[in-house]
Amino acid sequence: MAENIILEVVTPEKEVVNEPTQMVMAPGSMGEFGVLNGHTPFMTSLKTGTIRYKDESGNERYVFVSGGFAEALPEKVTVLAESAERRSDIDIERAQAAIERSEKRLSDERSKEKVDFIRARAALERAKQRVVLVGTRV
Repeated sequence: MAENIILEVVTPEKEVVNEPTQMVMAPGSMGEFGVLNGHTPFMTSLKTGTIRYKDESGNERYVFVSGGFAEALPEKVTVLAESAERRSDIDIERAQAAIERSEKRLSDERSKEKVDFIRARAALERAKQRVVLVGTRV
């Protein structure tokens, strides 16, 4: 049996995950990547999406991340994310309300001059990713 690799996911506010895992899959800015124990070291930026990993028992776990960076070392993956939350901590009603708010901002003709479209689109993408993640079956 292969040895485990440590996954650490942290934000400026808190540590979200710090545990041994069998495997880590993450949304790199150039595409999804996977890491097992003994992987060649590398660093990459992350896009908004889901980190999937198998815990020591082989159960698949999920963590939403919004941007940041990942460093893979032979025995550890460290993710420094702008924001992150475990699937179980996502408030689905709040995410759906954020989708509605963002879509309204982006479609409101009267406020087009005041809306920061980049921020509104990013908020919409984050909210959609949260809703998709909560809909994922374990």
